[in-house]
Amino acid sequence: MAFTDKIYVKNHRQLASQLETNIPKGAFAGATLDMLFTGDGLSKLDSTTRDRILDFAEDFLDCDCQANPYCGCPEEKFMRYVLELRAEGLGPQAIVDVMTDDYMVYAYTGDVLSFLDDAVRNLEAVETLADVEGNEEMSDRARRAKRELSG
Repeated sequence: MAFTDKIYVKNHRQLASQLETNIPKGAFAGATLDMLFTGDGLSKLDSTTRDRILDFAEDFLDCDCQANPYCGCPEEKFMRYVLELRAEGLGPQAIVDVMTDDYMVYAYTGDVLSFLDDAVRNLEAVETLADVEGNEEMSDRARRAKRELSG
């Protein structure tokens, strides 16, 4: 299961009530994206919720792909966002708090920790492979990125 499959809409029931329909709890579920970003869905939401959803759309759903928002770019941008928060020194719980404040989405702290751990392990693999191939520049980049994520 991909990390972004574990990102959930905060106040899911309240949001479904405002929209007067059922929506999946997953923030990146196709039906959630359809409901919130097509038709008159946004006009039914209170201004605070609408602003957060528009911020989410602007930051993660804005790409030139023909298949947008089902192209994978939103998920990739969101994972980059989480990695940047970690590089700023935030721990898993603080990352959850920030994503909730910024976009009204949340994840379980253990899922964020697992994602970050996987990212570090992948960087270790890149570093090792770059060393084997004699690619010093890539090895150094992977080592620096690993240090940023490890804290």
